[in-house]
Amino acid sequence: MKKITNNLLFRVIVAIVLGVGLGTIMPDWLGRFFATFNGIFDQLLKFLIPLIIVGLIVPAIAKLGDAAGKLLLATVGIAYGSTLFAGLSTYGISMSVFPKLLESQINEPIKESSSAAFEPYFSIEFLPFFDVMPALVFAFLVGIGLARLGTSTLGQVAEDFGNIISFLIEKLIIPLLPLFIFGIFLDMTHAGKVTAILHVFLKIIGVIFLMHILLLVFQFIIAGAFAKKNPFKLLGTMMPAYFTALGTQSSAATIPVTLAQAKKAGVHDEIADFSVPLCATIHLAGSTLKIVACVIALMLMQGMSVEFVPMLGFIAMLGVTMIAAPGVPGGAIMAAIGIISSMLGFDAENQALMISLYIAMDSFGTACNVTGDGAIAIVLSSIFKKVEE
Repeated sequence: MKKITNNLLFRVIVAIVLGVGLGTIMPDWLGRFFATFNGIFDQLLKFLIPLIIVGLIVPAIAKLGDAAGKLLLATVGIAYGSTLFAGLSTYGISMSVFPKLLESQINEPIKESSSAAFEPYFSIEFLPFFDVMPALVFAFLVGIGLARLGTSTLGQVAEDFGNIISFLIEKLIIPLLPLFIFGIFLDMTHAGKVTAILHVFLKIIGVIFLMHILLLVFQFIIAGAFAKKNPFKLLGTMMPAYFTALGTQSSAATIPVTLAQAKKAGVHDEIADFSVPLCATIHLAGSTLKIVACVIALMLMQGMSVEFVPMLGFIAMLGVTMIAAPGVPGGAIMAAIGIISSMLGFDAENQALMISLYIAMDSFGTACNVTGDGAIAIVLSSIFKKVEE
């Protein structure tokens, strides 16, 4: 898994560099080949996204049925609240910072060259079985039902289907993503758009990294208040988990380290053993922060409306959709791309930009996620210690 995620980042960087380097010299006949591939791959994504949502979210929610009681409800509630807070605070900061930071890109349209975009040789359309929103509702309702049933034949079918979807993401979608991104940047370079886009990338990545740090500090200030301990010492205790996640780019692979550091921070063994693996599945505040910030930046650049109420609905749905993300390389953005497309109207080019931005910062988001899991475990340990007393 580690090799896959690390290689993916490298291949995406190479794809962007090659797309930018070859865009102005690519012969039309060859450029049209990549445009044809991109059109087919875009249709494949649209077909698979509802299946990805069902295949990953249903077993993820169903597994919550293995544990019950107040601790489960408290963990799920705090994790979802943390994810919502990350999305909403990111909206506020982004709307305050990005209009000024991206002023030149917002006020001046991106100038295109005299060369038109590459035209595909042909196009193929294969419609999905159902849309994204019905898939989300179906996945959520069936997952809740399976959680109540416990062990069942349908639960095993859902888990097997989830394994099939994970296999398709890992062996089909992820390997082809760099070629898709190469085609997008090739086309943007050919049309004279890419210089402005890359300039914006660097600005966005810098701001998002700072927001990750602020989010962690806030989370541990809350945890420190509950535990009546120095929040910065608690955050320092969780740093091994942070740096492990930077290397593995996987919440699941970092669970042993997160567990050990949470216990060193004073979390009861039973609370840590329950909450840390669960939060690795349902708490993705760092990933949500990245996605919301990137979405807002791209929407502002293109003059799209970024009103609060539609974004609130998007962030709320994103918090649910993120449940499908852990354990699958690039899974967070693949799980989210469906609602990014359906709720915000992102086309194939913007989806590719989102994927590129997300993968470029994947390790930082994962590190923020798992470190925040420690903060939640500290809060839960403090709450249930008081309840016992």
